[in-house]
Amino acid sequence: MKKRNIGIIILALVMVQITFAQSNLLNAKKPSDIGKKTAEQKAVDNDKPLEYGYIDDRDVLWSKVVWEYIDLNERINLPYYYPVDTTSVSMDRRSLFDTLLRGIKKGEITEVYDDSYFTAKMSKAEITSKLYRIDTTDAGFDELNAGSTNIDEYIDKVNLTAQDIEGFKIKGLWYFDKRQGELKYRLLALAPIAPDVQIMGREDVDVSEQLPLFWVWFPDARKDLHHMKVFNQKNSAYPISYDHLLNARRFNSIIYREENIYGDRDVADYVKGNALFQVLESNKVKEEIRNKELDMWNY
Repeated sequence: MKKRNIGIIILALVMVQITFAQSNLLNAKKPSDIGKKTAEQKAVDNDKPLEYGYIDDRDVLWSKVVWEYIDLNERINLPYYYPVDTTSVSMDRRSLFDTLLRGIKKGEITEVYDDSYFTAKMSKAEITSKLYRIDTTDAGFDELNAGSTNIDEYIDKVNLTAQDIEGFKIKGLWYFDKRQGELKYRLLALAPIAPDVQIMGREDVDVSEQLPLFWVWFPDARKDLHHMKVFNQKNSAYPISYDHLLNARRFNSIIYREENIYGDRDVADYVKGNALFQVLESNKVKEEIRNKELDMWNY
């Protein structure tokens, strides 16, 4: 009986810690102090992304660039999608899309491009134009024809939000480091995927096509991604950052393209009309990459 009581007490303490553990919660003198660190805490935390080690080109024995798609409908990928409603969460908890967008608007993320080959850099105005659409109703056109100049009530603005993001495309490099003797992965860029806002919500147009809004050079976004925390379901006292999640590859994805002699064509370009065969081809590419490390040790 005593052991049972002890177990209940321990479980209650754990639940209390999980429920109430937040940054500076126990030292806050008022609710607005919750989540804020003191200058002393910031000085000793050294809270910044873990720097990548220098990799000389001569140390790369083998490499392959791959493009992957992260579907946010899968349960394991939900930490990148939520929270969608930000009215009841702290400022350091946002979805991955909102984190990238906020960094771009503040000017902290500047390396943003229109494709995964980084050929053309995008400005803030170009990025913003992909996030909203302004429609004038038929009644508004009638008012204009009648000579009216104030038709604000007849204008509808459609905004693309984090709730509309369906997934992320990522570009990365698998390489074999001969100095350390192991296969490694380095994320290079990522892009949010959403329907075209210009046709979103229209019943007369098919919006099934998924389009990348923009491509962000990942090393340039690591600082912002590190400061934004992801809810840790097992222990809320130790949240995880997006930088940690992405570098640790804590997501499920499917390879839709690899660098090849055919102009880096997609899997769907040569495996047509059969989604199952496309998945099998993607898994085949994954297995070839995994087996590369084992093949290095065969003589």
